[in-house]
This record gives sequence, structure tokens and C-alpha cells, in this order.
Amino acid sequence: MFSHVTATRAEGGEQRPGDDIVVPADVVMDRAFTVPGTPEMVFPWMRQLGKGRAGWYLPRNVERCLPTRRRALRHIEPRWQHLSPGDTVPDYGGAKETFTVASIDPPHSLVYRSQRGRALISWSIVLRPAGTGAGEPTRVLLRLRVGAARRPWLVRTAGEALDVLTIAAVAAGLAERMQDASSQGASRDRA
Repeated sequence: MFSHVTATRAEGGEQRPGDDIVVPADVVMDRAFTVPGTPEMVFPWMRQLGKGRAGWYLPRNVERCLPTRRRALRHIEPRWQHLSPGDTVPDYGGAKETFTVASIDPPHSLVYRSQRGRALISWSIVLRPAGTGAGEPTRVLLRLRVGAARRPWLVRTAGEALDVLTIAAVAAGLAERMQDASSQGASRDRA
């Protein structure tokens, strides 16, 4: 069911921006999925992710169960399009939990870092064309690295399960948003 967010063996074995933040890593979680649109079209959606920002992109059928104020945006919000290294983004998991931008290279990569107790975390988002032609889809590669985890076995089991569920929902919600944006653009072009 969640195989559509599984990174290939080659994707899991490659070096990524941010890998040098957590060395050694007790746990590495690689996820990948493909969405419609070029990296230039997908990157603004990734840049605005987060608590207190655009939220997490869940599909409509899941968001219908949430109060309206808890639903993620379905458009690009200009105020969330400015990120620089050192900027802090609130994260779920606690009132004081944050991610700090470690590096950003639009439309290719966005890397965050975070300290959770004694655990150091890096989260890398890499976008690359999934095809060779113009307008081809984008492969979204996500890597979470955790070092100095108090209970690595717990991160590997419960954390892995939560990660795959979260990323599967985000992949479906982002794909919906990309398709909606594409149809709205096509409607404007016909008008």
C-alpha cells in the first residue's frame, strides 16, 4: 500500500545534501515519490510546508475529517516563499520543536536540521526531474537522519511507521494540489 513512497535502492544509496549534518546516523529513513509538474513548480510547495505555515498536505478525503483551520493550504502563499539558511520553522511534536534551514538551493534541495533533546536530526528534500521532456513529473526524495538517539530501535520501528504514513499522506495531498494547479492553469489558458 505504501510502496509508492519507497525510495529505490539507488536513491537510498546516494549522497544527499545534508548528509554531513548527522554523522554518524543511528537511523536513516529514505522516502521518495513522483508528482506531476517540474521541480520549479513543486519547489514552492515544499518551501512552504510546516506547522504555522502551509501545514502538511493531506488528501481531501482525509482533510474533510479535520476542522477547517487545521487543513493545509491548497495554493502557493507568497509570504511563505522566503527561506534562508538559519530561518526557523515550527514543527509538530511539541510546542518548542523547530526545524532550522541548513541549506536551500531552489528548485533542487532544501535541508533542515533540528535538535530534539540529545538527538540531532537532518531532513533533506531533493527534487529532480523524473523524465527527460519539458513538463515531465518530479521525483521528490526525502531523507531523515537521526543521530545520538536515546532508543534507536524505537525510532526505527515506531518512527519508521509514523514516517511512512505521514509521507504517503503528503505525497497524495501534494499530487492533488499539483493536479489542481495544473487544471486551473489550463482553465486560465483556455479563457
